[in-house]
Amino acid sequence: MWASGWRVEGSVPPTGKMIIIAAPHTSNWDLLYLLGAAYSLHLSIYWLAKDSLFIPVVGSILRFFGGIPIDRSKNNNVVAQLVERFAHQDKLSIVIPPSGTRKRTEFWYSGFYQIAKGAKIHMVCGFLDYDRKVAGLGPAFVPGENISEDMDKIRDFYQPIRGRYPEKTSRIRLKQESP
Repeated sequence: MWASGWRVEGSVPPTGKMIIIAAPHTSNWDLLYLLGAAYSLHLSIYWLAKDSLFIPVVGSILRFFGGIPIDRSKNNNVVAQLVERFAHQDKLSIVIPPSGTRKRTEFWYSGFYQIAKGAKIHMVCGFLDYDRKVAGLGPAFVPGENISEDMDKIRDFYQPIRGRYPEKTSRIRLKQESP
């Protein structure tokens, strides 16, 4: 991180279990900076990515660095599987890019929220701000009873953060918030 001119801000919450929101996600470079920031914070992480990235040889390397392949073509009950995984581990940090892609989307996927709520664990606002060349962890909180209030906290935090390609930044909104 230092060699590329980036710095790391924030600290790891004292809880041993967390979902780290990865936003904005607009570039393939995000993964390298994510791994660098996690290393700088002495944080062992796992991260979700589409299964098509996990081709032979490359897939082994991605798994070594914490990658978990997700088949997005069908419903695999990933939320339930991860809630169960959190129930049986004392320490687990999973990074999820809620936009699900590097392209602009109108809605975030709600899996990160459902996992945190179901496992009763903290969501942490992880970020890469390309304008300031800062990576890190922002606020952490356990989801409450009002999804819109929780999402407002997230929106407020990410409002000034700029991805590598700002025009690709997804709208921070869940379909569950729509009337």
